[in-house]
Amino acid sequence: MQRYELFIDNKFTAPLSGEYLPVTNPATQTAFAEVPNASLADVDRVVASSRAAFEGEWSEWRAADRAAFLIDFGRAIGEHAEELAQLQVDENGKLIREMVGQAKLFPEYFNYYAGLAQAPTGTTNAVHLKAMLNYTVREPLGVVAAITPWNSPLLLLVWKLGPALAAGNTVIAKPSEVTPISTLRFAEIAAETGLPEGVFNVITGYGNPSGTALTTHPDVAKIAFTGSTSTGQAIMSAAGKSLKSVSLELGGKSPNIVFEDADLEVAMNGLVAGIFGASGQTCMAGSRILVQESIYDRVVEELGRRADAIKVGDPQKETTEMGTIASPQQYEKVLEYIEIAKNEGARLVAGGRSETVEGMERGLFVRPTVFADVDNSMQIAQEEVFGPIASVIKFTDEADAIRIANDSQFGLAAGVWTGNPQRSHRVASKLRAGTVWINNYRKTGYATSFGGYKQSGVGRENGADALREYTEEKSVWVDMGQGVKDPFNPRA
Repeated sequence: MQRYELFIDNKFTAPLSGEYLPVTNPATQTAFAEVPNASLADVDRVVASSRAAFEGEWSEWRAADRAAFLIDFGRAIGEHAEELAQLQVDENGKLIREMVGQAKLFPEYFNYYAGLAQAPTGTTNAVHLKAMLNYTVREPLGVVAAITPWNSPLLLLVWKLGPALAAGNTVIAKPSEVTPISTLRFAEIAAETGLPEGVFNVITGYGNPSGTALTTHPDVAKIAFTGSTSTGQAIMSAAGKSLKSVSLELGGKSPNIVFEDADLEVAMNGLVAGIFGASGQTCMAGSRILVQESIYDRVVEELGRRADAIKVGDPQKETTEMGTIASPQQYEKVLEYIEIAKNEGARLVAGGRSETVEGMERGLFVRPTVFADVDNSMQIAQEEVFGPIASVIKFTDEADAIRIANDSQFGLAAGVWTGNPQRSHRVASKLRAGTVWINNYRKTGYATSFGGYKQSGVGRENGADALREYTEEKSVWVDMGQGVKDPFNPRA
């Protein structure tokens, strides 16, 4: 059992609370480490550190200096990719091959934002007044609290950390209590790379009190959160009392639409990857599979066959195709939704049960599950499960598919599978979703924005616009020689 501490001012620091939480490997249900459960006093201490750093040495760094650091940090992260991947697998049970591939891409994210750190950020504007100059500049917000989830703790931290540091902010990371260790190690590498004290701190523990305290702290300028819609709503409400800036990447119930003219072999690959990748524990999971009635039975049968063939097991093995559910609470939630679907009248085609893996009998494994004959009004179609459960829904024509797809409180992502180019763009234009994939699924990139419509979030991550999410715009007016006249004596 290894004990970790809070990471403040580039060093591990014992919590004032004196309390610690276990970190458990979901594949074995064995606690292998413990981290602090931060108190309100710990939050005050970490915010004070970040505030002092923002106003101190970090404020003197040029854009070129921040860019150079991001490049060096990215290189260091790349060198530690396998270590960071392993830590995440130990924490949340995702596949080692997925986590290694993901970690090896992190340097590209930081290289991208290193370039944007030195890009022009303001404008010179035409004005209607003589002898006046107006220009705008974008300046950092201050202390940013990055609150991250357990499903992809480092990827979703990188999405926030890159633009936040490029813009000149300081960052406090608050990882999920399920997956805190990888974030602590990530911050340690940043310190080793030369980041000034207090620029990147990490606080661990339950969302209440530490996460809640960050959302209401007067010296925190922005909350960047990825997680459930219900938690996002609570954060937005709390942050609104002090008018903090917020960006929220929340839940989804994404439709993956298969038309009768689609290449079914390619589409089936996309459907399986869309819902069973990462054990379905991803906000963009294609959990609602909409299939045109003429090919419905064929798709359901093939989807069931492929689900049954997926090898569930030890996430450390390269041959494993699906790992664990990340926590006991999530495991129980997934099994509960399987029973809800059965009670609602959905037809079980595959899975629908837990899985026992040899040597990991206590592990949190669930078989890939397919339900057919799902009505879009069912709970299983309207509520985010965050697990490997596919709900297959029949549609008649294009208009029906669009209606069903948009009949959701969420609007994060969608997929369209068709051999008709005109239809693909026509349908994409009518889907109320932040990302639409045409004949592919679950692709993201650092240069392209990501976020949702409706209750799937506020703001965007990645891309050039993400930098704006971490800045304030200032307008500057300059008199170029006209002089200021007395407004009460126009003849003077």
